[in-house]
Amino acid sequence: MHGRVEAPHSNRRDWENLRKLSVYLWEYKGRVLAALACLVVSKLAVVAVPLILKEIVNTLDTDGQTAVEHSVLLVALGLVAAYGLLRLLNSFFKELRDALFARVRYRAMHRLSTQVLTHLHNLSLNYHLERRTGSVSKDLSRSTNSLSSIVNLLVFNIVPTAAEFLLVALILLGGYGWQYTVVVVITVVVYVFFTLAFSGWRMQFRHEMNRLDSLANGRAVDSLLNYETVKYFNNEKLEQSAYDEHLSDWSDAGVKSQTTMSLLNFGQAALVAIGVTLIMMLAARDVASGTISLGDIVLINALMLQLFVPLNVLGVVYRGLQYALADMDLVIKLLERTPEIQDKPNASELQVKQARIQFDDVRFAYLSERPIIKGISFAVEPGKKVAVVGPSGSGKSTLSRLLFRFYDVDEGSIKVDGVDIRECTQQSLREVLGVVPQDTVMFNDTIRYNLSYAKADATEDQVRQAARMANLDEFIESLPQGYNTIVGERGLKLSGGEKQRMAIARVLLKNPPIIVFDEATSSLDTQSEQTILEGLNAAAERATSLVIAHRLSTVVDADEILVLDAGVIVEQGTHEQLLTRNGLYAKLWQLQQSSDD
Repeated sequence: MHGRVEAPHSNRRDWENLRKLSVYLWEYKGRVLAALACLVVSKLAVVAVPLILKEIVNTLDTDGQTAVEHSVLLVALGLVAAYGLLRLLNSFFKELRDALFARVRYRAMHRLSTQVLTHLHNLSLNYHLERRTGSVSKDLSRSTNSLSSIVNLLVFNIVPTAAEFLLVALILLGGYGWQYTVVVVITVVVYVFFTLAFSGWRMQFRHEMNRLDSLANGRAVDSLLNYETVKYFNNEKLEQSAYDEHLSDWSDAGVKSQTTMSLLNFGQAALVAIGVTLIMMLAARDVASGTISLGDIVLINALMLQLFVPLNVLGVVYRGLQYALADMDLVIKLLERTPEIQDKPNASELQVKQARIQFDDVRFAYLSERPIIKGISFAVEPGKKVAVVGPSGSGKSTLSRLLFRFYDVDEGSIKVDGVDIRECTQQSLREVLGVVPQDTVMFNDTIRYNLSYAKADATEDQVRQAARMANLDEFIESLPQGYNTIVGERGLKLSGGEKQRMAIARVLLKNPPIIVFDEATSSLDTQSEQTILEGLNAAAERATSLVIAHRLSTVVDADEILVLDAGVIVEQGTHEQLLTRNGLYAKLWQLQQSSDD
């Protein structure tokens, strides 16, 4: 996402999304059908309650007699017991329905959330570089929770209400004539039409609230992730001002949303009042004429109240369903996004024996109008160290991203042991590759966890040995918590050099046949750099190494140095050979030597 937040309710495909959603629920179809059966029994009990209430009133209606016969009293007590039993059955089957459906709902949410995270991991690096973390996490949270909301609203609100309406209409039509049924049907139809139309109109304010909420949350998260940058430039007030502006607009939209909701609630209440009044007028007329009994008017009144109680929250249900469907649409569209980098259907497992890397006339551009790599060809022989150097922006780090297949080349090929990396699975490719990146990001966990992340089944001795080889063990032992020290968000509690040594220890622990050092010592001072170069060299001796370097002093011992400029190899040779040519490499060397002095 690029700052602009797409309106979540546009271009929706609700029916198609509901069909896709049903797959998650139908996996437990036995529980679903059992829960629906409980729902039906519960609703039958609910509708039967007013019928029993009618019989109780008629039984106890003694036409002014001061005493009630013993037999009549027994019947009345029996009806009261039935009344209580029906209410108990309604509550029991309602709760049983919820209990049966709980596993369906939460397992479906579990499955969907796992699928979304897996899909996010499968999406290309390009997607993750462009996204706004705060907005995506907020939308993702709303989207996964919406699954539970849709199930609740559809299965436990809308369907039961529709079923209850049909039962009430049948009772009124069968027992009291068409006039009652017409009043009820017209009232319900007008109520539903008004609710849907008015709710649809006022949805725009909720859309705006969601958009501004995502913007504000994204801005806040971005500013916290870039905490140091904010502090460097004294821009706390700038970030607070931007956040405050988004929240100010959000609160204005919230006021409009609440005001229009109040109008909607009043309109609904007015329609219900009119409908119930008309029904009771008909009932009063028929009682007066002797057509129906006192128990009948109690029955009709109870049915109306029972029917309009769920209808009274139809606006809330409709709005909730609209929001849930809109949020669900976000996650469905995310899941439909095709990863740019995919394994071929017949992709093989990469088997590395020699660990030879070959770039053959590779061309690549992040944007078609701005090529980065322009026909590069070179090979890294097994066990050798080849360094790539050059000015900033020359395309050095892009080579490592292409080797790891975060992007696919536009033209040419990259081969490992003669196998085009597009022909093998990404997992098998990355299993044989190790990297010490330029910017090492840590998980907010212990040092031990971050080190063993490279090899989940590593023993304690292996982890400590890797730390020693990276000259990290003394530092770790000096910490009060040692290997159990929490490194903080993104490794914020560690210095740049310490994080870099952590990355080196990781790759030493993984011990892959191919290692990429991407500006591996860029965060180290000269003393630290020299100290750990031995560890790097020890790792490089056991592997084929591609070293992407800015500091030329770290690659003087490379078997071959490639000098990159504007995406083209302009020089190549050993350190001594390149110095004697007095070209770009020699100029860069002189500049760095003078700056070190």
